[in-house]
Amino acid sequence: MPLVNISVLKGKSPEYIKAIADGINSAVIETMGFPDDDRYQIIHEIEPHCLQFQERTEDRVMMHLVMRSGRSNKSKQAFYAKVVKNLEAAPGIDPRNVLVTITENHDIDWSFGDGVAQFII
Repeated sequence: MPLVNISVLKGKSPEYIKAIADGINSAVIETMGFPDDDRYQIIHEIEPHCLQFQERTEDRVMMHLVMRSGRSNKSKQAFYAKVVKNLEAAPGIDPRNVLVTITENHDIDWSFGDGVAQFII
């Protein structure tokens, strides 16, 4: 159950954005063992001049996952490979135009409501 911030170019269709969100979610579930119903995504639509990715000007996506620590390097590497494969298939983003960062934290760093740290109860 990572919290995934996804930045895409502004002006894309809802279907394009859904393909990205679904591709990322599918890769997370398949490679990192999160439950099927754990989907926490924030999608940011960014003006092309405000989504800087070296000199790339074509379609591109950046994502930042925040999740509890404990996933292996192998599962993260599998995620990187799977997510670019998914996004290349739909909506057709070149794998070199996908940037991924992951930040890990601890059980105490999450509250899903009610002012309670549900992971440490």
